[in-house]
Amino acid sequence: MALSQRLQLRQTQSLVMTPQLLQAIKLLQLSHLDLTAYVENEIERNPLLERDAGEEAAGGEPEAGDVPAAAADTAETDWLSDEFETSRAALEKNLDTDLENVFPDEPSAAPQRAEAQQQSYSDWSTQSAGGRDDDNYNLEAFVAAEPTLADHLAEQLVLATGDPVDRLIGQYLLDLVNEAGYLAGDIAEVADKLGAPIARVEAVLGLLQTFNPSGVCARNLAECLAIQLKENDRFDPAMQALVAHLDLLAKRDFAALRRCCGVNDEDLVDMVAEIRRLDPKPGIRFGSTIVQPVIPDVFVRPAPDGSWIIELNSDTLPKVLVNQAYYARVASTTKTETDKSYLGDCLQSAAWLVRALDQRAKTILKVATEIVRQQEAFLTNGVEHLRPLNLKTVAEAISMHESTVSRVTANKSMATPRGTFELKFFFTSAIAAANGGDAHSAEAVRHRIKQLIDTETADAILSDDTIVEKLRTAGIDIARRTVAKYREAMRIPSSVQRRRDKQMQSAAS
Repeated sequence: MALSQRLQLRQTQSLVMTPQLLQAIKLLQLSHLDLTAYVENEIERNPLLERDAGEEAAGGEPEAGDVPAAAADTAETDWLSDEFETSRAALEKNLDTDLENVFPDEPSAAPQRAEAQQQSYSDWSTQSAGGRDDDNYNLEAFVAAEPTLADHLAEQLVLATGDPVDRLIGQYLLDLVNEAGYLAGDIAEVADKLGAPIARVEAVLGLLQTFNPSGVCARNLAECLAIQLKENDRFDPAMQALVAHLDLLAKRDFAALRRCCGVNDEDLVDMVAEIRRLDPKPGIRFGSTIVQPVIPDVFVRPAPDGSWIIELNSDTLPKVLVNQAYYARVASTTKTETDKSYLGDCLQSAAWLVRALDQRAKTILKVATEIVRQQEAFLTNGVEHLRPLNLKTVAEAISMHESTVSRVTANKSMATPRGTFELKFFFTSAIAAANGGDAHSAEAVRHRIKQLIDTETADAILSDDTIVEKLRTAGIDIARRTVAKYREAMRIPSSVQRRRDKQMQSAAS
């Protein structure tokens, strides 16, 4: 068979991921905080981008670049020479008066003032009780500052002992205390690093465990609870046995706890109630970080005609503009090809960013509108009417790809009359109906399970099989393992543990 060469033309079509397309895809999945940081970096990198100041920029003062150089120099000179001139001759000239009584001895006054100023900065003991007198000192911030756990314990250490060695050991141990108030280090390692006897380190640790809040500097949960019980004078032998068997308390094995503690049901109920009143993390109350509220990206509110109004949160949308005037001014003076190329790239990048931000806002609004349309029953009647929904349904309704909808719903939330929810909340799996009707949302089924368990009594504890029967009676076809999975996800104990808890509560009452 002879070999031959031939020329063949072939035409194909493929999607090319340009940098602009990659940028638009990246912006879709960013939260408003990440988006703000990204835009700030772009503004710093691109000289043609600027923030849209709106009315503030319209009524503000002119920029420094718009003031003529001569006028700026004149203003600076006048500011330096006339307005703040404090010499005796200048004041007498400007005020047309004799200031002999104000400057009785001007040559010697200057060194005195300099010496006094130097003393005021060097001698801290001469300052008032307020500490600082400069205008930059923020007294309100100092007063409102929340004390940290480390500072609180360090203040107590200074008052507790005057021995410098004990203070050194104590401060080293305090540095090992975590935010929950527990000692994270090992006593033997601490003693080895400090070159101190273990007995002395343990003695200092015992001193630290007497500090406020009660239970601080404990090495584990049992020791933390024991410290608090000792301060309350409740650490009797029965309570010691209970603290030593916290694993049985976590399992709610009350029969084994009664045998270990040697008490009856009534005493055990009182002991468990005493344990529950204790603080397992005593250090959390100090220096706790402020919980940042969730800022919704979309607002949904009812309209007078019964429909829903969907609008974007303008505070989460960065406002940037392309400075065309600056581009025209710089382009007219640009001579080299490198500068022209750089300026053109900056203009193109800025235009693409503005366009991508606008497209992002429109896409979010479109997806949110479709979600509201699909879940209108939930907004009107509650979680029991939440419909099963997936990305494909929304994508087909708005003529977009599923990946686009997935990126839009990531890291974003919606404020509704029912509360603020993540957009992912509205996408739930479907559970078939027992009678062949419409499917039920998994979140709605989870809510029904919780309702059934909340309404049960001590004499009628619902097992998983019983819950399955009740749900099937209500038209929900669900398996027992699914009920157990939903119950465990909501951190609801089993029917056996719930029965024990109900019996303990009834015995206590």
